[in-house]
Amino acid sequence: MTMKQAIMIAALSVADGGAAFAQGGKCPECKDVRQAVMATLPGTTVTAVNRSPIAGVYEVVMGRNIAYTDKRGKLFLMGHIYDPATRRDLTANRLADINRVSWKDLPLRDAIASGPKDGMRLAVFTDPECPYCKHLEKIMKEMPKVRVYTFLFPLESIHPDARAKAESIWCAKDRHKALLDVMLNGKQLKRGACATPIDRNIQLAAKLGINGTPGLIAPDGRIMQGAPDSAASLAAWLRGPGKGQ
Repeated sequence: MTMKQAIMIAALSVADGGAAFAQGGKCPECKDVRQAVMATLPGTTVTAVNRSPIAGVYEVVMGRNIAYTDKRGKLFLMGHIYDPATRRDLTANRLADINRVSWKDLPLRDAIASGPKDGMRLAVFTDPECPYCKHLEKIMKEMPKVRVYTFLFPLESIHPDARAKAESIWCAKDRHKALLDVMLNGKQLKRGACATPIDRNIQLAAKLGINGTPGLIAPDGRIMQGAPDSAASLAAWLRGPGKGQ
């Protein structure tokens, strides 16, 4: 039995009692659980401890990650909690919440802006040689009402020529046209010779926990790692949970 299956079975076994123990509200015992966790895992940053949807099990937020423990804080479960009634991954939803990005912290001057200024916002971290990023560009062409901010994020460890292409795109007179020429038409541009924000973008991606491409940020700050399969699925994700997603 996998850890993920064990958590699912636990969720099913306490389906009736767990409702009264749902996340949110006051949790006077969470402070003690947090102290117990910190004693068990010295040196670990414990951001918060909350009640989980399973009675007697606590959610431990450690930076950008989540684990589960009991009141003693001695043993831990690493995995996802699922609600079979709604077919929702509750842990994935919580991870999306705790890893939300504030748009105020995004240096949009370091991105290539395209689309209408009053359109729904989407930030994208892209690598000019990433095949999934190219697929995403095709999808976004079907969504002309979205305001896209593209941060050039070349992954040189797997795409050795990506940085040179990113520099050429940024240094072009029309950056968005250059981006599409390279990613959709396979055009080779002249090597750029200007100051670029690429190093800052790499640092920003690391700070946000984006370690691959494409990395997407929704209007409400949710992060998606990887490309959606269609314009419809991207539009649903942009709208957010409960709004057609």
